[in-house]
Amino acid sequence: MDSVWQTLALGAVQGAAEFLPVSSSGHLALLQTFFGMSSDGLLAFDLLLHCATALAVLIFFREDATAFLGQWCKGLFSGETRASEGWRYGWLTLAGTAMTALVALPLKGAVEAAMASPLMVGCGFLTTAGLLCLAPLAQERRGLTLAAALVVGLAQGLAVFPGVSRSGATIAAALFMGLPAAEAFRFSFLMSVPAILGASLLEGLEFPRAPLPMGWPWAALLAFALGCCSLSLLRRLVLSGRWAYFGLYCFLLGLVAVVSGIMTAF
Repeated sequence: MDSVWQTLALGAVQGAAEFLPVSSSGHLALLQTFFGMSSDGLLAFDLLLHCATALAVLIFFREDATAFLGQWCKGLFSGETRASEGWRYGWLTLAGTAMTALVALPLKGAVEAAMASPLMVGCGFLTTAGLLCLAPLAQERRGLTLAAALVVGLAQGLAVFPGVSRSGATIAAALFMGLPAAEAFRFSFLMSVPAILGASLLEGLEFPRAPLPMGWPWAALLAFALGCCSLSLLRRLVLSGRWAYFGLYCFLLGLVAVVSGIMTAF
């Protein structure tokens, strides 16, 4: 990547789009194609930006994260603490994360190929649009269960494809499983942290062979700052039921990407 401004643009897009249900990875893939970037180091850079926004999640949910982690750790040594919400939440988060790993890890090669294909990215956006349009039809039935955690983990694993919004897919999956909107929002993002950090740790082994672009620290800082803002905005949209409007945006963008991909192929 020759321009620091291109790096900053990717950081800004990651921060602004990461938590909104519009697929930051899809936007990054399209921008990378538009800028004519080579694939070297792009996956590592994408994961770095995701780490920056994962930090925004920890700060935004710092009270829940601290309380749940403390209760879960105490539950390992004290039976009395195992009746707490944190003990249950911790194990359900681990179960969902394990499902994500089982689904996402075998898809790494396919994801890297999809990031270079506007057609595949467009299909991902259309998938997101469908989920966002169907999510309002879900009815609240129950709280968080093991089945719900596994389904959300499955959605998170499939959302590694560019164009498929992680937040949109996981919140929609939680709503389809009957979770209240506030619970779906909280579980979606708390479960994103171990998945992102785990993926980043695995990708970190490839950093020596995939150097990061110029200006990456500033891009990460920008992604973190804008991530905090977009996370706050999404919570208001989810709780008010207005987030499905992003479905139209994803549909139009996906349609443009698919048509562009088909035209490029010929």
